[in-house]
Amino acid sequence: MKTATVKQIKDELKHNSQEELMSLCLRLSRFKKENKELLTYLLFEAHDEASYIENVKQEIDLQFESINTDSYFYIKKSVRKILRLIKKYSRYSLKKETEVELLLYFCEKLKNFRPSIKNNITLTNIFDRQIASIKKIISGLHEDLQYDYTVTLEALDA
Repeated sequence: MKTATVKQIKDELKHNSQEELMSLCLRLSRFKKENKELLTYLLFEAHDEASYIENVKQEIDLQFESINTDSYFYIKKSVRKILRLIKKYSRYSLKKETEVELLLYFCEKLKNFRPSIKNNITLTNIFDRQIASIKKIISGLHEDLQYDYTVTLEALDA
C-alpha cells in the first residue's frame, strides 16, 4: 500500500463531515500511543502552554528520581530516555520557547545530579550537546527572549 502525501490527505479531509472527521481521529488514536498523546495535547493542553511545561517538568523530575545510580551505564540509559521524552513533548508543542525551557530544565537537573556527570565523558558530552542545541534554538527567537534565555544559559553553563 502506497502512503498518500500530506497534501492529498488534506484535500480528502476537506470532503468529510464533522462526524466522519471525529471518527477518523478516534480511530487514529487507537493505533499508537504517540497519536493519543498528541491529540491529548492539542485538545486539552495547547491552550495553556505554561501548565503543559510544568506538567512535563514534573514528569522529568519523576524520571530523574527513578534513575538507577548503581552504575554510569544505567544513568546514561536513563538520561537518554529522559531526553527522548523531552524531544517528543517538544515536537507536540512546536514552540521553540517550550523546547528551550524543557532543555534548560533538563540541563539544570543533569548538572545537579548525583553522582556528578563530570566523572563520565558520555554524560558530559550529552550535557554539552544540549547546551549547544539550546544556543542554536535561542538564536532564532525574539531578542527579548534571547536575552532572558541567554542569561539563564550562562548561569547554567558556568
